[in-house]
Amino acid sequence: MTSRVALVTTRTARELDEDLPPLQRAMHAAGLQTEVVDWHDPQVRWDRFDLALLRSTWDYTDRLQQFLVWVEGAAKLTTVLNPAAVVRWNTDKHYLAELARAGVPVVPSVFVEPGADAGQALAAFLGQHQCSEFVVKPSVSAGSRDTERHARAQVARAEAQMRGLLGAQRGVLLQPYQESVDRDGETALMYFAGRFSHAIRKGPLLPPGSTGSPAVGLFAPEAIIPRLPGSDELHVAGRVLATLPFQTPLYARVDLIRDASGAPVVLELELTEPSLFFAHATGSAERFTSALLEVGIV
Repeated sequence: MTSRVALVTTRTARELDEDLPPLQRAMHAAGLQTEVVDWHDPQVRWDRFDLALLRSTWDYTDRLQQFLVWVEGAAKLTTVLNPAAVVRWNTDKHYLAELARAGVPVVPSVFVEPGADAGQALAAFLGQHQCSEFVVKPSVSAGSRDTERHARAQVARAEAQMRGLLGAQRGVLLQPYQESVDRDGETALMYFAGRFSHAIRKGPLLPPGSTGSPAVGLFAPEAIIPRLPGSDELHVAGRVLATLPFQTPLYARVDLIRDASGAPVVLELELTEPSLFFAHATGSAERFTSALLEVGIV
């Protein structure tokens, strides 16, 4: 019997997810039957699929609890990958603090919770970090939505952004801006079943002097090219995967930038619905499909 795989997206992302066509081709070539479905569609019967594969559920940040309830419910009817426990851990950037406590090099991160005083929290952060620029973002976010870059002299604007997020009962993440990003961009490393597949360079998303979030719709426009990662970047990414508090997931994307000393540090770890940039690495969709088949679920 042919295995049925739900490629899970959201209605507004269907035409934006460039990974879906090559993944469907690779899966069909491997004998799998696929269907692109929206996670929030109440008409979908999840029990008719052998697997629900999270791909571009990019609107979850606007209704996280609803999304987590859906993941838990779908997992009772079919296999969901990555699993619900992974999704719950990864959809809030507090995981960065957990990685840092485990000794993984991470961009310095300070979390401010709803109910805190934005001005006091920002003053404490700036007193701790002698950075010329810093980033304010929600602790639950995707696609650079509601993420802004501020100069140290722009305290009033940064406070206003923080007050808006905190007032909406959203946690805030403060990070020193790493100037190397303007020159080198980010390195995103893709891993399938714990094995490195390929990497890309993502250009800087927050240009100097920017005001407001760069996101247009579900995500900020990105300049992507293939990149061969350095041995030090591969080492850090390997440490991240070895530190996870659960079994190595089917797919992982480790986003790294370089700090002032040139050392790679973790910016984000994407285990829920990351773009995997199949179009920038020949054979990558086939490698992903092979990893899925090795897991033995389909």
